[in-house]
Amino acid sequence: MKKILFYTLCCFAFISCNTKERKPQNIIEKNTEVTVENDTIEVPNIFVVKTRFPSADGLLISADLYEVNGKKPIVLLCHQAGFSRGEYKDTAIKLNYLGYSCLAIDQRSGEIANEISNETAQRAKEKGLPTSYLDARQDIESAIDYLYDMNGNQPILLVGSSYSASLVLLIGKENEKVKAVAAFSPGEYLKGIKMSDKLQDYKKSVFVTSSKNEIQQIKGLKIGVTKGKLVHFEPLTDGIHGSRALWKSTKGNDKYWEAFEGFLDMFDQKIEE
Repeated sequence: MKKILFYTLCCFAFISCNTKERKPQNIIEKNTEVTVENDTIEVPNIFVVKTRFPSADGLLISADLYEVNGKKPIVLLCHQAGFSRGEYKDTAIKLNYLGYSCLAIDQRSGEIANEISNETAQRAKEKGLPTSYLDARQDIESAIDYLYDMNGNQPILLVGSSYSASLVLLIGKENEKVKAVAAFSPGEYLKGIKMSDKLQDYKKSVFVTSSKNEIQQIKGLKIGVTKGKLVHFEPLTDGIHGSRALWKSTKGNDKYWEAFEGFLDMFDQKIEE
């Protein structure tokens, strides 16, 4: 399987807009180069744009839009507790190489990942807004609306990690703009919500995985997905919590990617039907 070994980002433009009109602010555009199997190549038509758009309560959400010229549905990437959009810095580039455009967002519940600070959480704290896991739900829902409008009403693949994995399972079940959900280490993380009671009669395709120690936790959620639409990857190695399972530094990440790519192929087939 092809592996991405590194990327370089070069800044090119600055664009601003009026947030009072609830329009996105595109801040920085960057070209991307990747290395695959020791051969350096330029991946055509991939751009990374730092953008901002408002959540339901007006709080600005910071995000990185990784664009690739293709027809595949766009992927929304949501981070785990204490993290930022930086959780997906390398994962998004790999998804670009596979043909998927991605948006990695800063939710208001988080801090830092891969030396990228969570700007949405910083703004929320400055404004005295609550920053619990459930408070971040509106950020994910607003990002869905933003992507759906931007991408010509194309279906979205919603990806979550840890607490956001639980949120995307809840949101994706009822949101018509979401075609499928990938949840890395979901659990009973949401105060006042019993996940196992909320995930019955699930009509959409779901990919779910975790560390080896969390397998029983995943089974305990009792995700009631229609037969043939649930992919539960159970790692043979220890693995790791959340979407860090896809990081190059995680032992066995190639097996996680193999399972995830298989789900993506299935997802594409569903879109074409």
